[in-house]
Amino acid sequence: MRGHHLICLHFYRGEGYSREFVENLEDVVRRATEGEEIAVVEGADDICRTCPALQGEKCAAKPGADAEIREMDAEAATHLGIEVGSKVLWQEIKAKLLATPKEWVTAFCEGCDWGEVCAGKKKALGLG
Repeated sequence: MRGHHLICLHFYRGEGYSREFVENLEDVVRRATEGEEIAVVEGADDICRTCPALQGEKCAAKPGADAEIREMDAEAATHLGIEVGSKVLWQEIKAKLLATPKEWVTAFCEGCDWGEVCAGKKKALGLG
C-alpha cells in the first residue's frame, strides 16, 4: 500500500467509484486486517489498480492530483515512521494511528474529496 492508504483505510466504510473498486478495496483491507504483511510502495498500489482515475501509474482524478497524493503518501509515511520498501502489519499501523493527535488527523485530511465518507469512522475512533 502507498502511504496515505495506510492511514485513510482505517476510516473506510464501503464506498467507492464502482462495484469493482469497492470489492477490490474490501479484499485488500480484509487481507490486511487478517494479518497479511503489507508492503509499503511508492505510487499506485493494489487499491489504485481498479480506480478509474488511474492512468498508467499516475492519478488523473483532477489536475495536480498525482503530486498532491504523493505528498500525502510522504507525510503519512513520515508520521507513521515507515519507509517505502518496508513491510508493516495493519494492527501496528492502527496502534500508531490511534495514538495520533486528533489535530494531526484533521490537518492531514483537510480538503480531501473523501472527507464526508470518512467522518463517521474518524469520530468513532476518537480522531474526528
